[in-house]
Amino acid sequence: MKMITMSLMCGNYISGRGLEDPAIDLIHPCLGKDHLANYFLGCSSKSAFIIWPKYLSGSRNRKDQKFHVVAKIIKGKKHDYPWPDKMDPNISSGYLTYLSHFKPLAEKPKPVTLDFEKPLVDLEKKIIEVRRMADDTGLDFSNQIGALESKYQQALKDLYKHLTPIQRLMIARHPNRPTVLDHILNITDKWLELHGDRAGYDDPAIVTGIGSIDGKSYIFIGHQKGRNTKENIARNFAMPTPHGYRKALRMMKYADHHQFPIITFVDTPGAFADLKSEELGQGEAIAKNLRTMFGLKVPIITVVTGEGGSGGALAIACANKLFMLENSAFYVASPEACAAILWKSSKSSPKAAEKLKITAQEHYRLGIADGVIPEPLGGAHADPTWTSQQIKLAITQAMEELTKMDAEELLHHRHLKFRSTGGYQEGIPVEPERKRNMKPSEVNSTKISDIESELQSLEKKILEAKGPVELDSLTKEALQKLVKEADQEITEALISMDLAEKVQSAKMELSKVSSNQPLNSNLKEKVDKIVKEMKTKMSQPAAYLGLKQKLQKLDNANRLIEMKLKQEELKQELNQKLGDDTKAKMENLKVALAKVPKGESPNKELVEKAMEVMKELEEVLKSANLEIVGVVERSVVSPPPDVKEKITELRNEIMSEIDRVVNEEGLKGQIKELENEIARVSNSEDVQKMEEGIKERILAALDVKALKEKIERLREELGSSSKDVYENKIGVGILIQELESLRK
Repeated sequence: MKMITMSLMCGNYISGRGLEDPAIDLIHPCLGKDHLANYFLGCSSKSAFIIWPKYLSGSRNRKDQKFHVVAKIIKGKKHDYPWPDKMDPNISSGYLTYLSHFKPLAEKPKPVTLDFEKPLVDLEKKIIEVRRMADDTGLDFSNQIGALESKYQQALKDLYKHLTPIQRLMIARHPNRPTVLDHILNITDKWLELHGDRAGYDDPAIVTGIGSIDGKSYIFIGHQKGRNTKENIARNFAMPTPHGYRKALRMMKYADHHQFPIITFVDTPGAFADLKSEELGQGEAIAKNLRTMFGLKVPIITVVTGEGGSGGALAIACANKLFMLENSAFYVASPEACAAILWKSSKSSPKAAEKLKITAQEHYRLGIADGVIPEPLGGAHADPTWTSQQIKLAITQAMEELTKMDAEELLHHRHLKFRSTGGYQEGIPVEPERKRNMKPSEVNSTKISDIESELQSLEKKILEAKGPVELDSLTKEALQKLVKEADQEITEALISMDLAEKVQSAKMELSKVSSNQPLNSNLKEKVDKIVKEMKTKMSQPAAYLGLKQKLQKLDNANRLIEMKLKQEELKQELNQKLGDDTKAKMENLKVALAKVPKGESPNKELVEKAMEVMKELEEVLKSANLEIVGVVERSVVSPPPDVKEKITELRNEIMSEIDRVVNEEGLKGQIKELENEIARVSNSEDVQKMEEGIKERILAALDVKALKEKIERLREELGSSSKDVYENKIGVGILIQELESLRK
């Protein structure tokens, strides 16, 4: 509404009326209509002042009174549209700035140093300081400074060549990282941003528009982060609401109708998960986008420029080609959320980032991403224009390939890309009865496997020890390591349970109580309450699994040591009660039995001597208050030929199954490459990663459970049909160990 304010100021012409401030503000009656200022100025003075105070009547004829009128006119626009009155129809380059809220920043963003970059930044500052001092003193240190700069560049290359997953995620979240609109404006010749979901809303977290690259038009859709705090709040930190996904869906249908290829940019921590978004159908909006994208008959290319979080990113990323910047990340759950769920603390996010396989390199290795777009040293924010040109190059090359396909080929290509991600291979029938099992949980897998192997060796040493139990330094070190890790996890568990302060308070109270003094009832009740609460929280399903396993292993180790100590004590007691005559008879009997040829039975005299020694041993055991349950005859029989044949057949079946998986998965080339790498470098991180990758792919395709079921059936069959169960189980056990080693 246009408003014109008139201020009527009167002189002091009213005497004796008691009006100290005769100023009157009047609103022109014509303003109730939508008229412009020129209409008001064209009105007569009589029509302009319809409201006239009574005390002004007759004052116009008085010459001794003065009357002043001051009018202030605020000129309004003809319309509220963002474009100017006169548009240039011959615009040849650039974008229509008046249709976009994205303007150049008034101030250059401040540099932000990440934690892992601080040592290099400090080194760079020192080099600059040394150069300044050299310039001030006039001395020539150019060679030394040049050598330092070369070392700095090499250190910079080494740092960014061996980034960890969490460090790459930190770069993807860098505050100065170029946004989607930065890249769009760098790669397009013309760009027009389009707004609205045609339902009354325009979500600023998703930007859409039409632009041209090398004379060809494309529809652009992307998540838009802010370049500062104010913009981030306005853009909702690139977390779209349902309105944003419906705006993107509208533009996708528009592109499909007009046969425009679609380019999407992903840079979001995820869809906005507030109550209002859920009420408006957040899940439905994402699901509808997923379904629609698989039916679009135009080429779709997706570029992950920052981080891509779960369904909020996938809602615009069901593409024929998926590219990721070198330091971008794509994940189903953020490492912080994953660590909070599995390890009850976000401090374990580096471990979670490594397990989640979120980096571009991992996605490319797994076949999810079709290419990795390089970034300059230091990340995309170090040279945004160069990064944008690399994105443009990848898009144009991929678009050349996709534009050669017709609509049906594009749909088939897109479907096949996502079907092959789950291990499906086109043209190979799926076995209807084949059982597929979820991969076993790998929570704390590395540490627990190491601890289990150490404890197995410890158990073996304890059980095989012939003298008193004396743990060697390695065994003691393993136990100390296990105790230390268990203590650390107990501390973390107490913190997550909100029991740390209570435990500390109880410890302080217990320290004040002397060892001879009994606990008072209040303190005992307090300790019992803490223990009960901790046991309750520990007993919850899937809670503190690593801690539970460590405590169980410690308990087993302590029981084994205690059992072995008791065995040694009993052995010493029996040796003391055993007479010298009996010991001599036992030694003579061993010598005589050793002389008996293999396969032949001992003579009658030797058997009688053995029975005599056995009776003496029984008397000694009874004197030690030990009950004799029974005496069994030891028999060692080799497996019969038919058993050996069945075991061999099963072993061959296992090897053939592994060969089949290797052929179907196309792993021969990788195995050959791994062999060459091992021959070149015996031990390195790359070799271990390659080996783990091959094992994981074999394990994912190998039906281990079915093979184990066959082994169990063979075990039952042999156990029921043969008396030599023990020996048959040994042969089958070898196969089980082979399978278990393959699984591990």
